Amino acid sequence: MTISLYDTKTRRLQELHPIHEGELSIYLCGATVQGSPHIGHLRSAVAFDTLIRWARRCGMTVTYVRNITDIDDKILAKSAEAGVPWWAWASKFEREFTRAYDALGLLPPTFEPRATAHIPQQIELAQRLIDRGHAYEDGRGNVYFDVRSLDDYGSLTHQRLEDLRSTEDESQLDAGVEAGKRDPRDFALWKARKETEPATASWESPWGWGRPGWHLECSAMSQRYLGDEFDIHGGGIDLRFPHHENEQAQSHGAGYPFARLWVHNAWVTMKGEKMSKSLGNSLVVADILREVPAPVLRFALGTVHHRSTVEYSQDTLDAAAQAWDRLVGFATRATELVGVVTGAQVEQHLVPQEFADALNDDLNVAGGMAVVWDRLKTGNQALAQTGEAAVETVREALLDVRVMMSVLGLDPLSEQWSAAEVSDVDSRGEAALDTLVTQLIEERARARSEKDWASADAIRDQLTHAGIVVEDGAQGARWHLA
Repeated sequence: MTISLYDTKTRRLQELHPIHEGELSIYLCGATVQGSPHIGHLRSAVAFDTLIRWARRCGMTVTYVRNITDIDDKILAKSAEAGVPWWAWASKFEREFTRAYDALGLLPPTFEPRATAHIPQQIELAQRLIDRGHAYEDGRGNVYFDVRSLDDYGSLTHQRLEDLRSTEDESQLDAGVEAGKRDPRDFALWKARKETEPATASWESPWGWGRPGWHLECSAMSQRYLGDEFDIHGGGIDLRFPHHENEQAQSHGAGYPFARLWVHNAWVTMKGEKMSKSLGNSLVVADILREVPAPVLRFALGTVHHRSTVEYSQDTLDAAAQAWDRLVGFATRATELVGVVTGAQVEQHLVPQEFADALNDDLNVAGGMAVVWDRLKTGNQALAQTGEAAVETVREALLDVRVMMSVLGLDPLSEQWSAAEVSDVDSRGEAALDTLVTQLIEERARARSEKDWASADAIRDQLTHAGIVVEDGAQGARWHLA
């Protein structure tokens, strides 16, 4: 069955037919490294990480490009306010993004180009647009895209030019750049150097010293690494306009077919409000990970359909933690019974067809998780039984669960998560708790053997009240936190 994805441009599900059979090319708008990564940034990265894992699982070779915007109005403004060189400011937060990606177990991109490393390509693209009649210079060092010159401007977001006031992001607007526009809806391809900005933040061009506009880099770098046409362009829904609309306009104006499919993920919200720094409700990933285990955060962000909003709250985290504990608990108990299952064995195991059907249907991870819970239930039931058939059922359920969760980047026994560091204090605390709980479980077992049901039930109630779940099985009783 072919993978189908919802295409923003056509507003319908489209079957994915790669330009080159068996090879998938993806460009994802990455970080503007102006500040620390918050969970809104990671939402997009996790969603597309799952798509990439699934494509590879389906046998495709994936070329994945995720850019870094390291020169931008916001970077210049914030670095100046802090009294730090703009390039040092950008580098600091680029490293923070990398640590956040690694912490959540995201696959590295094939290429991760920086805007500042591709200035020649951006200048070349701007000149090409001028030569083709889609851009003009104002004589003051600025170059603009003429939106009226392109018949399909607005086709990505289904907007009419006459209904638009501007095609620039508000953060990119300033009187100096606006002054040279023939039409206020035109957008900047190249910005002349300002006296208030550091000289290091400009490059020589045919129009004088300056720097690229926000949108130019993605058109230039996607063409550089993926060619004139590629399979999927991705990003958050907040980038659809003006950023992605302007990217498409630049590339179409240059004569490139550009992206075949546009895939966008929804926001993370808190109390119904979009997660953003401007609203003052952004949550920095590094801060969250001091309180929340990385796989739990990934579970919360990555097991909701990519086009559905993630409502971030303590309830969301608690539900994710409980779900993760269920997965880890089953995988641990099953492994103790059937022996170690290697990563290679998991990779060779076939994904259940129902799970494949769900992910092929617009990457329906929620539907896929329903299959995971079904297999986990089957495995837990078999753990309570004896005999060779039960052991084989447990083994098959373990493989099913692990291979499905590996597609979601959450195989509980993978090297990424099983080797997760636990602090010495946590280790000692867990050992002490295990000693106390095990003693109570043994007392309960003695009471049951003596048919003292009242005492046995009282001990179980005591443990339940303390937030500890006891599960009885053929191999004896096990416990875990509720």
